[in-house]
Amino acid sequence: MFNRSQHQTPASPATRSAPLGTSSAVRSISQMAMFAALVAVLGQLPAIPLAGGVPITLQTLGVMLAGAVLGPWRGAGAIALLHLLVVAGLPLLSQGSGGLGAFAGPSAGFALGWIPGAFVVGLITQSSWPLRLWRTITGTLLGGILVVYACGLPVMAFQLGLSLEQALLLNLAFLPGDAIKTAIAVTLTHSLARAYPAPFTHARERRRPASR
Repeated sequence: MFNRSQHQTPASPATRSAPLGTSSAVRSISQMAMFAALVAVLGQLPAIPLAGGVPITLQTLGVMLAGAVLGPWRGAGAIALLHLLVVAGLPLLSQGSGGLGAFAGPSAGFALGWIPGAFVVGLITQSSWPLRLWRTITGTLLGGILVVYACGLPVMAFQLGLSLEQALLLNLAFLPGDAIKTAIAVTLTHSLARAYPAPFTHARERRRPASR
């Protein structure tokens, strides 16, 4: 009689961990795709045109949320995925713009700055678990505003033939909206962290060990 138990071998650690690793990768890709879609949808809402050709949109709110919720690597990955789709021709940026031409205008530096911006937001916000309000505010301000402006202002100044000071003055009109978006991003991030902490893996992996 064939004894199955004699021929069954225990699965190796690598075999057991493979499905978990695959599941984690699929989950991460799904989350990045979801936040890329969120930023794209926010870009389709009516924008407020300003001097210099850089409109006020809600897309930076999506960038802040991507970094704060997904952490630095997956948050930046979500924005990079969005840009890849835009380069492929999909009209996912503000006012339905897409293709390589979308990165040739005065707002190109701001859009490209979303990638390092989301990374910095996630790096600071999710540096430990549970989240701290002051870190989320700091990360969102530095990554979602300062880094994005640091990338966007030089490109805008070059495209329009302005000095950096003139480009900065033109962008002062964005600051009230940026402050509102920061408040919304911080509120939504902490509400989600309390209700559904699963996406905050970067921070949860840095949970402080219990004191002895």
